[in-house]
Amino acid sequence: MSKSDRRVWIDQLRPTLDRLYETFNDPQSAADPIHIVRRFERPDDREIVGFCAAALAFGRVTSVLQSIERLVAIMGERPAAYVREFDPAAEAHRFSGLVHRWIGPTDLVALLWLLRQIIERTGSIEEFLLEGHDVRVPHLGPALDRFSTETLTFDLRRAYGRVPARPGVAYFFPRPSSGSACKRLNLFLRWMVRRDALDLGVWTRVDPAALIVPLDTHVIRVGRCLRLTRYTSPGWRMAEDITASLRQLDPVDPVKYDFSLCHLGMANACGFNRGERDRHCPLRGLCRPHGRTRRRSRRASARR
Repeated sequence: MSKSDRRVWIDQLRPTLDRLYETFNDPQSAADPIHIVRRFERPDDREIVGFCAAALAFGRVTSVLQSIERLVAIMGERPAAYVREFDPAAEAHRFSGLVHRWIGPTDLVALLWLLRQIIERTGSIEEFLLEGHDVRVPHLGPALDRFSTETLTFDLRRAYGRVPARPGVAYFFPRPSSGSACKRLNLFLRWMVRRDALDLGVWTRVDPAALIVPLDTHVIRVGRCLRLTRYTSPGWRMAEDITASLRQLDPVDPVKYDFSLCHLGMANACGFNRGERDRHCPLRGLCRPHGRTRRRSRRASARR
């Protein structure tokens, strides 16, 4: 597609996606982990619960919500205060039986122990991320890389005892430089940085224009159907590419479209590479549901 054709395409796409965004810009529009985060009013509590909720946002929605609720119940009414005083040895027994897919109780103990160390160092997760953020860089990729790398240098012995070569808690701290789409970290950032009827806008020092779309299977399918990316393999490059396309729609707030695109896919309305094509899709006429599937790269993961 030429640059001039691309501009025409974007101009055609913008009003439809803006209407879709407005449809989903409602806390009651779909079941989502952010609703658990919203129950807390204090910014520090929302930051802690938000990180934990996003970290567990993989798998079936019902299972995700159940796991988050169980973890939140352990942390109590003031999750941030609980984390600031968190003692792995004293608290580990409370996590017994709390398993989310391949993440076990000790991995969740390690997660809260790492969050305590982050807060002790900088006072908040926001400040810790900003230590590695260069405002001259147009997105948060390098900051996320440093965030995950630095976090995993913190003490894990008090959580694991003998630390495994690849501890389960490392799954919560992927890196763009390894090809990961960092879906759950980008989801957390969307909740914290953006502010509308859905997203919480807890943070004040990160520009929404620097966000990267949280790339999951639904955003991949709809993104490819709408020709928002030239890539076929999920990973950081695809997430950047889709975000770059969305930035042409809204340079100030490109990731505002994420929730609506994701839940359009979750509602099974997108017919990309499926027999029904676009018969049930609200984007009918704009999408290209006859795309061909290619082999995905083994190195990249849209879920991480």
